[in-house]
Formats: sequence, structure tokens, C-alpha cells
Amino acid sequence: MFAFVVAAVFLLLFGAGVLRDRRRFGNAVYLGLAVTFLGLGLLAGIEDAPPGVAETAMVCGLLVLGLGPVVLAGLLCANGVKMVRKEGRRPANLLSLLAGLGMFGVMGLAVAAVVARSWVLGLIVGTTLLVLGYVSFLFLCFIGYAFLYGRMRIRRDADYVVVLGSGLIGGRRVPPLLASRLDRGRQVYEMLAARGRSRSGPPVLITSGGQGPDEEVPESHAMADYLVERGFPAGAVVREDRSRTTDENMLFSKELMERDRPGSSCVIVTNNFHAFRAALTARRAGVDGQVVGSPTAAYFWPSAIMREFVAVFLQYKVVNLGICLTLILLGVLAGLAGLAVR
Repeated sequence: MFAFVVAAVFLLLFGAGVLRDRRRFGNAVYLGLAVTFLGLGLLAGIEDAPPGVAETAMVCGLLVLGLGPVVLAGLLCANGVKMVRKEGRRPANLLSLLAGLGMFGVMGLAVAAVVARSWVLGLIVGTTLLVLGYVSFLFLCFIGYAFLYGRMRIRRDADYVVVLGSGLIGGRRVPPLLASRLDRGRQVYEMLAARGRSRSGPPVLITSGGQGPDEEVPESHAMADYLVERGFPAGAVVREDRSRTTDENMLFSKELMERDRPGSSCVIVTNNFHAFRAALTARRAGVDGQVVGSPTAAYFWPSAIMREFVAVFLQYKVVNLGICLTLILLGVLAGLAGLAVR
């Protein structure tokens, strides 16, 4: 009963957080804690379930705990190989492969600790699992809330649509990933224009992206050309051509919006795996905007979502690294206490 009460409290905090501002990582944590305590409450009450249900749940749980990590590690390694073949060997493309190999490494270390009956290896494995448990919890919170955030209804009264850049092919051509954002941005623009609810007149689309060292033109210019060549009205496009990062996308786009329409709101368009982190960045930059995502190839998702999570994790590095160090210290102290008892 206590677990259900705690779950209800966190669910209320989650609801209040969403109403106050959807773009908060705290909402993801509240949702994760609510689901966790709900699960604990259900597990505590499983002994009162009809005959056979408890046994079935136990068998399923053991299968998930035993085979789940092996299957997941194998899938991550397979995805990592596919990423390297399709996207190249850039460090960002190796994340799923490295995660899968890391999981196999921890499992191998655990087996070695049991076989060798090594206290030191056991301490390392136990401490590693504590830290991984914390990081995995945050990762699941991030994925779960990002999924929900991407399905929230698009605001109908925005003044601007801001499409974030993502690099060019051959220095001047729009790649499929960026084309997906632009096509989605056009859909949002047309929806807003059809609604006609903005007080400041027709909506304006901002293409946001500067010129990288290997690019012949700024991304925003190539993006605008892509839209105009496909019939988009040239007068409805504004180019923001100074930004190099997502933070600068937000800051420089905000400058343009405040210059022409002070106090305006916007819908920001990026790929779906990037939407929640972009929303966190927009909130930090003081941009009044909801972020929506465009479709991304399935094979690209694992590495991309890991990259996004790492970036968010490091945004709160003082808290997260502090908790990780505390867990490591607790693991070492527990190991030493166990050794003293022996």
C-alpha cells in the first residue's frame, strides 16, 4: 500500500511539472519514480494473485533478468556494426557497439568473480552495477518521457517555425536527415498558416544553421534553397546563419524573433531523437517554444538516443557525477564491511 501511495505522489508531481513546463528533465524523473514504485507495489501484492500468476510472473522475471542483458548486448553490437557500415567510424556512430561490448565485459567480469571467488573482482562488479543501475534508471526515464513529449499536441498559435540544421553533404547539399526536418517544418508551417491564429500576422519559418569548416555555404542558406526549390514562399523564410551548436541555434533564432516580433512564440523542428534535448536547451535559452520531431531511420536510433542522453547527463554533471561517486564509495564501504565480517 505504501508503494502505491508513493507512486501516486510522484505521479502528482509529474502532472504538476508538465502543467508548469513540459521542458523539464525533472518531469522524466518523477514519471520514472512513479512507474518504479507502482511496479514495486504490484510485486508486493503478487502473493495475493490467483494460483499460477505468481509462478508465471517469477519465471518471466527470471528470464528477463537472465537473458535480457545478453539479448540486449547482442542487439546493440549488431546495431553498432550496421551503424559503422552505413554511417562511418565516427565516435558518435560507435556508441551502441561500445555499449554492447561494455555489457558483455561486465557480464564476463561477473562470471570471472564467481569462478575465481575473488573478493576484489566481486567488489568491482558490485560497485559497477550500482553506478550502472543509477545511469540506466535515468536513461529509461529519458527515453520514456522523450517518447511522451514527442507525442504532445502541437501548439496552434505560434508566430515562428524554427528548423535546426544538422550538416550538409559535399559542403552544400541537404542530406536526408536534414530534409526530413525541413519537410516536417513545412508541414507545421502550413498547419499554422491555415489556422491563422497568430496576432502578428502569417507565421515565418527560420532556417537555423551556420557554416562549418567543411561547408561551402551556411546550412541555413542550403536549407532555405531546398524549401524554395520545392515551392515554399521565399518571403516566408528567414535565414539564421551564425549558429554552430544547438545552444546557438536557440539564442540566435531568439534574437531574430525578438527583433521582428517581441514576445513571440515558436515551434522548433528537429529529428525525433533530438526533440527532448532540444526542448531542454530551448527552456534554458528562454525560448518560448515547443519542439517537435521528424522521422529518423530505425537503425540510427540507438546510437543517436545514447548521444542525446550523454549530453543531457552532462548538463547536470555536478549532481549526476556526485551521485555516481557516492554510489562508488558506498560500494567500497559495503565491500570492506563484508570483508571485516569474514
